[in-house]
Amino acid sequence: MQTIAGLGLVGVVLALLHVPLGTWLHRVFADDTDWAVERLVYRLAGVDPRSEQRWSTYALSVLALAAVSVLGLWSLVLVQGLLPWSFGRSQDWHTALNTAISFTTNTNWQSYAGESSAGHVVQMAGLTVQNFLSAATGLAVAVALIRGLARQRTDRIGNFWVDLVRSCIRVLLPLSVVGALLLILGGVTQDLAGPHVMPTLQGGQQILQGGPVASQEAIKLLGTNGGGFFNANSAHPMENPDAWTNLLEIMLVLAIPFSLPYAYGLMVGDRRQGSLVAAVMVLLFTGMTLLLAWVEQSTTALPTGGMEGKEQRFGIAWSAIFGAATTGTSTGAVNSMHDSYSAGGGGLLMLHMMLGEVSPGGVGTGLYGMLVLAIITVFVAGLMVGRTPELLGKTIGRSEITCAALASITMPALVLTFTAASVVLPTAREALLHTGPHGLSEMLYAFTSAANNNGSAFAGISADQPWLNLTLGLCMLVGRFATIVLILALAGSLAAQTRRPVTSGTMPTHTPLFGVLLTGIILVLAGLTFFPSLALGALAEALS
Repeated sequence: MQTIAGLGLVGVVLALLHVPLGTWLHRVFADDTDWAVERLVYRLAGVDPRSEQRWSTYALSVLALAAVSVLGLWSLVLVQGLLPWSFGRSQDWHTALNTAISFTTNTNWQSYAGESSAGHVVQMAGLTVQNFLSAATGLAVAVALIRGLARQRTDRIGNFWVDLVRSCIRVLLPLSVVGALLLILGGVTQDLAGPHVMPTLQGGQQILQGGPVASQEAIKLLGTNGGGFFNANSAHPMENPDAWTNLLEIMLVLAIPFSLPYAYGLMVGDRRQGSLVAAVMVLLFTGMTLLLAWVEQSTTALPTGGMEGKEQRFGIAWSAIFGAATTGTSTGAVNSMHDSYSAGGGGLLMLHMMLGEVSPGGVGTGLYGMLVLAIITVFVAGLMVGRTPELLGKTIGRSEITCAALASITMPALVLTFTAASVVLPTAREALLHTGPHGLSEMLYAFTSAANNNGSAFAGISADQPWLNLTLGLCMLVGRFATIVLILALAGSLAAQTRRPVTSGTMPTHTPLFGVLLTGIILVLAGLTFFPSLALGALAEALS
């Protein structure tokens, strides 16, 4: 009942928020005028805001930004000992490379403890900046795909640099400022102080870390990045002090992903399409949250349920809501330790990511992931009933279904390939705290998190070693940018078509029936792909 009440509260806030925020997102990307600060950025960067790009040029722009970001952040982390406010913190070259890839790909996987391995300059000028750029990239790609569906007989899908700048200046920056101020009011730390040595009641000493926590916390959640200033993440009282800030952080995570479907409906001229996508997202998120809370509550015969790894100030209900929100949105922040969940609960958190993180998914990534699955659903349903597969008047032909299919299998291929390789490699197995089914789950969770650009982990795995740092980094890169290139190719193919008129033979994609088909496709694809690995890990552990 606490979980139902909590979901009701979250649902009410999102219901009030998604229309104005979705409307604003539509206006941002449909606006023909530029703000003065945007024009200044374009002049400094040498960008013509009126020049639109083909999908290939758009993709090259995304990849160019990613390459510069990885190299720049990697260099910054390696030289942080020469910078102010470094406090003697450092990282090995492979850890630094993993960190640079992680934050560039919107993953924020951290194989290090933030308060002991990253100084304030790295946190602010490196990690926080990438939190903005990576989230803005995902939003820009989603908008490009929507333009592909909305436009016809053109080879242009927008200008990446314009979409990037507008995402940062008009959406992410103002919302993150408000979020940071609210977090500061709630007690989250925000300063440039170094470590404080404090006496304990027992006569010992405890080190309390300071730093610009609230500013990074706001954008890491709003941009569905994840990670944390402290190793304990949002379970740390200086990142997430109480129930009020916990609710605020959940809202920051869900705000943009649940508002994007409304913007999608406005951009394609049919709000019913956006409502259908939002309904499927709500159904999957609500079902996963309730199931997760029920499993954790029934783990033991105690009235409190399975509280291992969970904070007393949050309890099972708000831990489950937070866990479902972050594993369903590629955020990776945690307010409880997922490795301490029951076998069934940990398996559900993994499964939530394995759905493709479309419930509701990350900033931009959730929407374009759901649209890819909608294209696959249209194609399968069209074959079943003998109708030409169409989405919004665009025919789903060979090139379109090829892009969609490749985009949908990229993540599973990475997860299963590298998990299998790592569990048979002695060097990788040494990183596991457990053996047997739970050890497999720790490794499977790590690569599921990396390939989905989530960033959370079963904390029992000690991933700070060359093999895991490099292979997890590769999964992050390919899982992010191979998918983006395929999405942009799909957008270009759709934009080049002429929209066909609706006829009696057109399959409607805004009805409850299509919503059921879409939900079924999502569950079936994830189940057929990952059930064997889950059976060897989480399910075997639960049955034992």
